[in-house]
Amino acid sequence: MSSAPRFIIYAHNATYDKLHQVATLGLTAAAMGKEVTVVLLFWTIKKLAEGNINAVDFPPEYHAYHDEVTRLLSERKVPKILEMFDEAKKIGQFRIVACSAGLEYMGVDADAVAKQVDEVMGLPAILAMATGAETTLFI
Repeated sequence: MSSAPRFIIYAHNATYDKLHQVATLGLTAAAMGKEVTVVLLFWTIKKLAEGNINAVDFPPEYHAYHDEVTRLLSERKVPKILEMFDEAKKIGQFRIVACSAGLEYMGVDADAVAKQVDEVMGLPAILAMATGAETTLFI
């Protein structure tokens, strides 16, 4: 990557509302010339490995809005999470890293996510990479 300002997003929560924010913030930051790294943790790793990262789901307190929001997303042709990740890679500097401990703790084999992430890293390497980032978010 380059000397562009670094933008780090730690993605822990895996419901659609949170993943949508990860994807849109990452895509926007990449389009603005930032060097974006999305670090997948616990539940995002599990959801990616299971092939469900594009699933439209919400926390229980928002369940009543599921059908309406799903309809609106469809009507407005909102891209899926992985589509936004792919678009971010095409227009800027954007990569996805999976935490190796998260893989272990969630019972996910690295091969299950290897083709969908740019790198698997340990937490010390992740923290070293994030040192001095212009923006760091935990979602």
